[in-house]
Amino acid sequence: METIRTNNQARRLTFETETGMFIAADAYGVPSERCVILLHGGGQTRHSWGETARWMASAGWYAVALDIRGHGDSSWSPEGHYTVDYLIADLNEVIRQIGSRPALVGASLGGIISLLAISESVQSMASGLVLVDVAPRAEQQGVERIFRFMSANLDGFGSLDEAADAVAAYLPQRPRPSDLSRLEKNLRLKPSPNGGADRYYWHWDPQFLATWQQFASATTEQRIGYEERLFKAAKALSVPTLIVRGGISDVVSEKVMTEFLDVVPHAQSVNVAEAGHMVAGDSNHAFSRAVIQFLNSSL
Repeated sequence: METIRTNNQARRLTFETETGMFIAADAYGVPSERCVILLHGGGQTRHSWGETARWMASAGWYAVALDIRGHGDSSWSPEGHYTVDYLIADLNEVIRQIGSRPALVGASLGGIISLLAISESVQSMASGLVLVDVAPRAEQQGVERIFRFMSANLDGFGSLDEAADAVAAYLPQRPRPSDLSRLEKNLRLKPSPNGGADRYYWHWDPQFLATWQQFASATTEQRIGYEERLFKAAKALSVPTLIVRGGISDVVSEKVMTEFLDVVPHAQSVNVAEAGHMVAGDSNHAFSRAVIQFLNSSL
């Protein structure tokens, strides 16, 4: 594990999880404190957590926000190795290198990785779990909307304003920001393949989308098999668990959350009003307070 100091608030970490595969992270707080690892959703980066990691550090936690492989500043897989088992292996290796039993906070895909990593591990590798708008079953219509958004602008954007307009159309409940510096962290400025002006592209490998679109177009039998794996993992949970649902989410409905709570009776739950699937971005203050309160009281 290599450490790169960037400023007084964050330390840049790099973990080599397999030969040539480097996972980038930002760490906040004191390494000797209790650790919490934050994993973003598909198509996002470690920056999607906003101020959450800083608030966790202020509350006495050592918060490490990862870029999963193929996203942000982490390595891209030339072979397109982006199935969930590769992502779980990366997380397990990061935890091994950190050398503690962290709490895991996973949003969307990051929650799936965290749930499976905890439940399918032969050893107890985490102290607690927070699932952010993710459960063993999802509303298919919401999942399909995510993939439509991710697929819509693979040819990039001519400006940050153009990218901001696309996000605003996808997330109408969120005010369009006037300062686009945070959005810029989720984009790469690269030469246009047609030789024109440079364009902004999402900060993730298009091969990742191709891999995960298989789930959006899976057969009923394949989808049932995938959900069965997740429900089996949920039933195996023994660590303190919190599920956070966006109050207007179209991915995790009230019914889906109730199904999860029936399977994991010891789990706690929180609804964040006015937040959609991207809970931390839609209502960062309310989300962070709920998660920190759970971590401090349960672990």
